[in-house]
Amino acid sequence: MYRKNAALLLTVGLLCALEYLQAGMIAFASAPIRGEIDASPEEFTLVAALYACIAVVVISKQRWLVERLGWRNFMLGSICIYVLGAFVCGVIGDLTSFTVGRVIMAMGGASFMTSARLMVNLLPPGPGRFIGVKVFATGLAGGTAAAPFISSLVVVEDTWHAIFWVLIVGAAVAAALCTRFLPSAVAPEEDRTPSSPANILLLSVSSFFLLYILQRSYYDFYDETFILIAFALLAALGIYTFFHAEHNNPAPFLRVKDLMQSRYILGVALFCFTYIVLGSNNYILPYFLQSGLGYSWDTIGTFQAFGLAGALLTWIVMSIVIPKYPAPKKFFVAGFTALIGFGWLFSSLTPSANMWSNILPALILNGCFVMLVLATAAMQTFRDVTHHDTLFAHAYQIKSMMGQISMAIGTTIATLFLQWRTTTQYNNLNGHFSSGDPLYTEQIQHLVQALAPQVGESSANQISVSMLAQTLQQQSTLVASVEYFWAVIAIAAIALIVSMTQKTFK
Repeated sequence: MYRKNAALLLTVGLLCALEYLQAGMIAFASAPIRGEIDASPEEFTLVAALYACIAVVVISKQRWLVERLGWRNFMLGSICIYVLGAFVCGVIGDLTSFTVGRVIMAMGGASFMTSARLMVNLLPPGPGRFIGVKVFATGLAGGTAAAPFISSLVVVEDTWHAIFWVLIVGAAVAAALCTRFLPSAVAPEEDRTPSSPANILLLSVSSFFLLYILQRSYYDFYDETFILIAFALLAALGIYTFFHAEHNNPAPFLRVKDLMQSRYILGVALFCFTYIVLGSNNYILPYFLQSGLGYSWDTIGTFQAFGLAGALLTWIVMSIVIPKYPAPKKFFVAGFTALIGFGWLFSSLTPSANMWSNILPALILNGCFVMLVLATAAMQTFRDVTHHDTLFAHAYQIKSMMGQISMAIGTTIATLFLQWRTTTQYNNLNGHFSSGDPLYTEQIQHLVQALAPQVGESSANQISVSMLAQTLQQQSTLVASVEYFWAVIAIAAIALIVSMTQKTFK
């Protein structure tokens, strides 16, 4: 089985890894990249919103294009477009070219993960397909774990363009493999999915405005709360209208009506919940470790990679257990328990925490949560629709589209929560930052005594005040992050109770 389908299995794993690798690397290195291309946070936000919007539309068209181009032509075309976009990003140094490159990358590569999962169905029904699912999950775990490590290396070496050369090499290997096994036949005319340009336009505009507003809320939410919420609701209504129209359409672009089953609906809801938590954690963790605990960029990247490798180890264990004990409930319980443990360990950290004994175990539990819940949800959500290739393709496309939006929602929630709580904690602590406060006076005196012999008493006073101000900001970030992890514990506990009592995924 492995030898006969080696090219297909390698392509499945590689395409899935590429998707998570590019997303993870660019997210982790966003601040250094922004500085190199001279982009403001708001401008970089627009690039991210454009990429996610195009990703939603491209994913929605994946099956439609495969039916008309054939698997081989579709994948080779997608990879060529993706490589072109990565090349543009890899050779330039300005915002405009970077934006163009990311848009082109989205047009070609946004459907890589969806295509990889659908390629598994090219294997004959039976044990071979489970092998394909295992390879797919391995690619997911491997790409997720490798992203922060590679990203931190290239940033430290001041060669951020290397991110895109890594992606180009991986995509070129995938293209060579695709020529080995993918069929070139197109679907018969009568079996092709129809399309509505008006509905696609509605999806494009609505998803862009929703994603852009979510990104803009990082900077304007507390000043323009009402306007942002109103426009976000209008954009969400547009997306709902798209799916409602597809549901009532006798010849739908996406067969939404056939997917209205409790297993699928609850599964997609579980995916969205997990992606929201994942997006939130992916934003909080680097910020917390750097600003709250003071670790360097390369140290954070290395240890996040070690932690996310827990996802790979978890999947290895799961792949052994599942054939003998396939019931999903125990995996959900274990996953949300791991999330509670992750929150608990981080909520009790102090600035003197040790990376190996205090932080790495929490990062490993985060990786375990991701794999236990996402992999189990993937195997259970689509169980009732795998009998029909087109229906399964539409089911997976919708899940992937919702995943793009959910990750953006998670990042927005984490950003707004951290801004709110950091400001509140800073104001609370700043009450002690005055000459009349005994604790403030004591700390200043200790610092002046330590610094005066080296820099003189006048300079020692200035440096002492600056050091205390920096400590104040660090403490505010640390306390706000701890509050976030307590919120994670509460949400994970609720999810644990639901997973234990629900009847759909037994």
